[in-house]
Amino acid sequence: MSGLRDIIVQLFRFVIYAAVHVLLISRLVLFDLGWCFLYLGFLLFLPLRTPIVVQLLLSFAMGLTMDIFYDTGGLHAAAAVLLGFLRPWVLRLLTPRDGYDSGDTVNVHQMGWQWFTVYLLLLVVLHHTAFFVLELGSFRHFGTTLGKILVSALFTSVALLIIQLLFFPVRRGRN
Repeated sequence: MSGLRDIIVQLFRFVIYAAVHVLLISRLVLFDLGWCFLYLGFLLFLPLRTPIVVQLLLSFAMGLTMDIFYDTGGLHAAAAVLLGFLRPWVLRLLTPRDGYDSGDTVNVHQMGWQWFTVYLLLLVVLHHTAFFVLELGSFRHFGTTLGKILVSALFTSVALLIIQLLFFPVRRGRN
């Protein structure tokens, strides 16, 4: 029964992240240079034990949902699938010496600030690089694109960190 419960929880999270992004966050723009891609939180905060095929399918579904609402022709889907593909590699790269526990989640309180910051910034910058380079279609305006990547990555990372601090539980000691 816990498997069905996990699926329902993830579907609820999918809808919440997509709805909040589409209805509220998409209107926020910093200096006409930075956008917040809050929907990435759904993909970044999936349980560690999520199989890669499921991650890729969820990444595609979330990206396609954003593409439908913003008429971006697959940009969000492509960048989100890249993020879903790279996430297990980054998790392997950042594996603690003792490994992950079966109950571990991507949680700043559980994994620590240093681990979480490296994980978040690395994946968000990779996603944003793919998204903005695909959006431009060339390297002609590389300075502007680099500015968009950096400001948007910082904006998105701070927003996702706030989400972590507000809505993810503090784990009281390890078993």
